[in-house]
Amino acid sequence: MSEQTAPRPTVAVAYHSGYGHTAVLAEAVRRGASDAGADVTFVDVTTVTDEQWHRLDAADAIIFGSPTYMGGASAGFHTFAEATSGRWAEGRWADKLAAGFTNSASKSGDKNNTLAFFAAFAAQHRMLWVSLGLAPGWNSSSASEHDLNRLGYWSGAGAQTPLDGGVDTVHKADIATAEHLGARVTRQAALISAGRHALAGTV
Repeated sequence: MSEQTAPRPTVAVAYHSGYGHTAVLAEAVRRGASDAGADVTFVDVTTVTDEQWHRLDAADAIIFGSPTYMGGASAGFHTFAEATSGRWAEGRWADKLAAGFTNSASKSGDKNNTLAFFAAFAAQHRMLWVSLGLAPGWNSSSASEHDLNRLGYWSGAGAQTPLDGGVDTVHKADIATAEHLGARVTRQAALISAGRHALAGTV
């Protein structure tokens, strides 16, 4: 039997960014996914084209991103989420992988609410959630704010940027954590894609 090579995993990064900080994280997620071997589709959810909807439908994994405003995901992301109701009814995203990232001005900022919304949104689409997969950083006297996962999130990547800071003030550790998320999702997508590919070749 000749060997068959599984296709490269396809990952979509679907995000909204109000002031550019979340876009910096989205770029980091894309970079991490691409460096890990994924074909990546980058989607600003406020301007989704028909071609991008098609790419979202075809992706092995979708990573959702939004700033946390007033204790939850942004209105721009919610508009996108509600626009997927037809796909929800048809089960188009069932069994895809999903993950999420968010940013706020405060170190907590109730970011867990945004990540929990992403997870519930994914569950309604019958997707499979991928956690951040990192131990918390910066939680001991010998730790550093430059640690990966410096804010100690488990369900996704959380970042903090000063309220009055520009896009250049997004913390480097948060950028690295977002890159880790993109790479982790890609590795999991590759495993599932390879498994499905192998099963499809069985008789």
